[in-house]
Amino acid sequence: MQGLFSFNRAEYPFQLFSLSHICVVLLTLGLLACMYIFRESITRKYKRFFKYTLVAFLVIGEASFHFWYLLHDRWDVMINLPFQLCSISLYLCTIMLLTRNYKVFEVSFFVSMIGAFVALVTPELFFGFPHMRFFQFFIAHIAIILSCFYMVWIEEYTPTLGSVIRAFIVLNIMAGCVFIVNKIIGSNYMFLAEKPSNASPIDFLGPYPWYILSLEVIALILFMLLYLAFKIQKRNKI
Repeated sequence: MQGLFSFNRAEYPFQLFSLSHICVVLLTLGLLACMYIFRESITRKYKRFFKYTLVAFLVIGEASFHFWYLLHDRWDVMINLPFQLCSISLYLCTIMLLTRNYKVFEVSFFVSMIGAFVALVTPELFFGFPHMRFFQFFIAHIAIILSCFYMVWIEEYTPTLGSVIRAFIVLNIMAGCVFIVNKIIGSNYMFLAEKPSNASPIDFLGPYPWYILSLEVIALILFMLLYLAFKIQKRNKI
C-alpha cells in the first residue's frame, strides 16, 4: 500500500495509451456527454452542488500534489511553483467558478481547456495506475475540462472572436513571465527552456527555441477551431 504513495517510478510505470490511460480518456468523454445531456436538470436542481464539487476537485487536486511532495521532502521551487500551464489553469478555473467573471472565463476556456486536453491525451506523467499520482493528475485535468464546459453549458457563457484574441494575448503574457522565472531559477516551467523529458507532440516541432514558435501557431489554431466549433453549434440551434 505504501508503494502507491511512493516516488518509486519503476514500481508503477506509466505507459502512454495503456488500458488505464484509454479508460481515463473515455471516462472524460463520458462525463462530458452526461453533463451535456443532463445540463438542463443540472441547471435547475444541482447547479450550486455541481459547481462547488468542481471547485473541491480543483483545490484538492492542487493541494494533494504539493502535500505529496512535502510528505516525501521533495518539494522544490524548480518543480512545484504553480507556473506549469495546468497549474495555472487550476487556479484560473477555481477563480472562474467562484467569481463567474467573464474575462477570467475567456482566458480559462481557451488556455485551460486546450492545455488540459493535450495533457490528458499526452501526459507528462511517470506514475501509472493505481499510483496516487496517476489519480491526482487525471482528476485535476478532468476537473479543468469539466469546469470550462460547465461555464458554457450550465452558466451559458459564450466565447467570442475577441475572447480568442484576448486569451492568446494573456497566454503570451503568462509565457513571458514564466520565461523570466525559468531564466532566474533554472527551471523549465511551461517547457519554455527545453522539451519535456517524456515523449510528447513537442518532439515533432523542431529544436529549441523553434518549437516554441510552433506551439504559438498551434495554440492559435486550436483556439480558433474551438471558437468555430461553438459558433457552428450555436448557429445550428437558431
